[in-house]
Amino acid sequence: MVHQSSIVSPSSVPSQIFSSAETLSNKLLSDKTSSIIAASLTAVLALLILEQTVYRAKKGSLPGSRWTIPIIGKFANSLHPTLEGYKRQWASGELSALSVFHIFIVIASTNEYTRKILNSPAYAEPCLVASAKQVLCPENWVFLNGKAHVDYRRTLNSLFTRKALAVYLEVQDTITRHHFALWLKTAEEVNHKPQSIMHTVRYLNMHTSLRVFCGKHIPEEAITIISDNYWKITLALELVNFPLALPGTKVWGAIQSRKIALAHLENAAKLCKEYIADGGEVHCMMDQWVKDIQEAKEKAIMDGGKLPREFDDHEMGLVILSFLFASQDAMSSGVIYMFQHLADYPEIMEKVREEQRRVRGGEYSKPITLDMIDNMPYLRAVIKESLRIKPPVTMVPYKATKPFPISSFYTVPANSMVIPSLYPSLHDPNVYPNPDQFLPERWLDPESSANANPKNYLVFGAGPHRCIGVEYTNINMACVMANAVSLMDWRHERTPDSDGVQMIATIFPKDGCLLDFTPRNE
Repeated sequence: MVHQSSIVSPSSVPSQIFSSAETLSNKLLSDKTSSIIAASLTAVLALLILEQTVYRAKKGSLPGSRWTIPIIGKFANSLHPTLEGYKRQWASGELSALSVFHIFIVIASTNEYTRKILNSPAYAEPCLVASAKQVLCPENWVFLNGKAHVDYRRTLNSLFTRKALAVYLEVQDTITRHHFALWLKTAEEVNHKPQSIMHTVRYLNMHTSLRVFCGKHIPEEAITIISDNYWKITLALELVNFPLALPGTKVWGAIQSRKIALAHLENAAKLCKEYIADGGEVHCMMDQWVKDIQEAKEKAIMDGGKLPREFDDHEMGLVILSFLFASQDAMSSGVIYMFQHLADYPEIMEKVREEQRRVRGGEYSKPITLDMIDNMPYLRAVIKESLRIKPPVTMVPYKATKPFPISSFYTVPANSMVIPSLYPSLHDPNVYPNPDQFLPERWLDPESSANANPKNYLVFGAGPHRCIGVEYTNINMACVMANAVSLMDWRHERTPDSDGVQMIATIFPKDGCLLDFTPRNE
């Protein structure tokens, strides 16, 4: 007898066939998916192995992590850089290596290797930071190298002659006094509760810079707009940043701010050319620049010589933008630390004041002149020491344009970032005994080890890209501090973060430097 359950109904045959076909299809799909996943994992694994192999090959015998974190490398560490972290990196070796987002980086910590990088334009060019070309524009003159850079720089040297600096000093003195009056007024309004001077000093520098650079060719409201937006540029110019300029990122915000600033600077250049063409006198840097070109052109026509290079509004705007970057961040850092150092060392403050009494005869309402600054050796020593102990720029990233034989045992691979570190040279105990102590007197002795080793004083860099505005910087800081110690008293409220360092594009006191100002009447 055949059981009912054993009988196969004709109608059930197709469904069984379909079921078997579906099972086979699912198995094939599953096998195909598994193969794709396996192939993908194999490819990813191969890429990760390749990444590690390339990193190890580039690193060679240099100190640094044996392996790099896949894809991002040391990106997490670079999000919040600290001076202590960099000191550990410098202490790891004369040359050391790391990788961030596949950017291979070699860091030099000694004076020898740092100067070699700064003085090797045939092998390395400044890139500032990875995002710099996006923010400051790739065609900016600061990214030129070799003869092109030398020729461009030669044209700009006339903007920093003593005659030109004397014109700028009149502007610097006037604006400095104006801002000090505002600081004193604000101190009264907040009942003399110490306030951070981070942004008040930055605005003083922005106002000074734009008036020195552009004169009356830029309106007051534009200065406020540029100042309010420029902080975004500062925040984006970190050593390492998110590599894509996507909306909402620091680099994207900086690019928008640069567009705003550059539009005003280009318009100022246009107005300046019209002003000088109409017979205007020199009152700012742009005036000096256009006047120099005009006079060189007239001389060339008269003598039948080569006509000077003309600069369009965009080129002039980019140059001023680069000067603004230097004056805004590095100068702000330098001035803020000067205020903090003088507050923390009252005996040094009193020596500066005594020198002001001698040089200015108590007539502090009269504008400062270059001759006066020439007769302020102690103030100049204080400025030099303040910049040494807290250099605004601790390192200046370069890019190796080709394999760079930096030493007998190591060649920096082409397209790597190679970074000369300035801070270690400025704190070398063999050159600066007690390097962390604020000792301006070390600069007053011609026979001191500090004066005997000028190659270590790298505050302004070295080589063909050494800061073009060295004298401008020193004069501006002297003007600010000479007037400050003569016109005001200030009190520094120390916090646990007062001696900590905040590293942005340049360095600042971690607590923003909290000061209270009161008027000084001698």
